[in-house]
Amino acid sequence: MRIVTTTPGRPRLLRVMNDRTAFELLLDRGPLSRTTLAALTGLAHPTVTQLLGRLEADGLVVPAGIREGGRGPSAKLYAANPRAAHVAGVDVTVDRISVAVADLLGAVVAEYVVGTSRRAGTDGVARLRSALEGATAQVGLHPAELRHVVVGVPGAINPQTGELLYAQHLHGWHQPDLVGALRSGLGTGVDVENDVNLAAVAEMWLGEAKDVDNFVLLWADEGLGLALVLDGRIRRGATGGAGEISYLPVAGQPLSRDVGRGGQGGFQLTSGAAAVLDLARTHGIEARTAAEAVAWAAKEDRTPFLRELATRLATGLTAVVCLIDPELVVLGGDVPRAGGDLLLGLVAEELRELASVQPRLALSSVPGNLVRAGALKAALTIARAGIFPT
Repeated sequence: MRIVTTTPGRPRLLRVMNDRTAFELLLDRGPLSRTTLAALTGLAHPTVTQLLGRLEADGLVVPAGIREGGRGPSAKLYAANPRAAHVAGVDVTVDRISVAVADLLGAVVAEYVVGTSRRAGTDGVARLRSALEGATAQVGLHPAELRHVVVGVPGAINPQTGELLYAQHLHGWHQPDLVGALRSGLGTGVDVENDVNLAAVAEMWLGEAKDVDNFVLLWADEGLGLALVLDGRIRRGATGGAGEISYLPVAGQPLSRDVGRGGQGGFQLTSGAAAVLDLARTHGIEARTAAEAVAWAAKEDRTPFLRELATRLATGLTAVVCLIDPELVVLGGDVPRAGGDLLLGLVAEELRELASVQPRLALSSVPGNLVRAGALKAALTIARAGIFPT
């Protein structure tokens, strides 16, 4: 005798799948009518009517007016409710914590910045909570009401130990199970990600790396960092240390082991902000910051300085592109931004002479705070997935 079994709850599972599909369409395409949703999902009109009723009852969908002017009767429109959930993206540096709160559609509804302290004994969790309270208060929320928070830091979380690595200069953030401490202290979901990795997420979302599956992002600012994206995924390595390019040995420069405890040798000593300022002075350029020196040189066409800087940047990039063979290299951070197309072109020229492969080079095109934008995108992705968990 053949025994026929059924899967309990299957109709409910189908409802959830249909609801999720329709909701994702409303998120991606804006207000839609029942007829359009039926056409896009392949569902019958009565089924679409029922799922819209469920989504509206759950506060996920709201009426969005009437579409007129077409053939036939006017159509009632529905849209994803932007206030169904809020997320926060955070950029943490040694000087400040910058927070942006966005609604479920990704629109930024609040921003807030607090200073950080370089003194030992600083409580990073408390400072982050203060920054989030300042931001969420602007829209009548509390940090615990956020669906998810993603924090970008100049370091990486070791997945085995939960500790923050490569960020000795960031006081108040070094404790066992940092992510657990943040989740407990804020009362909501929190993830911590390397800041340059988040910059790469922003580039995939809004910038030069749309529809690019294999690319690297070189971040040149006070320090140097690299995000590595292969097959459309951020690659972090075994301990989260993939992309710590400031430690890359460079001929003629001291190795990191010779610089001192926690020091960075090699590439950092040729192309970090302090090295760029020193190089500018040898070319007779005086400035307060590396970005100011590069911006002035680009404006005044001081090519010898910029060419030498381009050679330094291209030398480090050559080690990466020869190993990875990326389709695209994005330059981000204050130094490339200050150098603009002139510096970009010089780096491309040098790379053509040095590297065995020739990726396309581009400056980051995402406006504003790139790290914070990537953190918002990451938080939105997690929040949206959590509405209809699989």
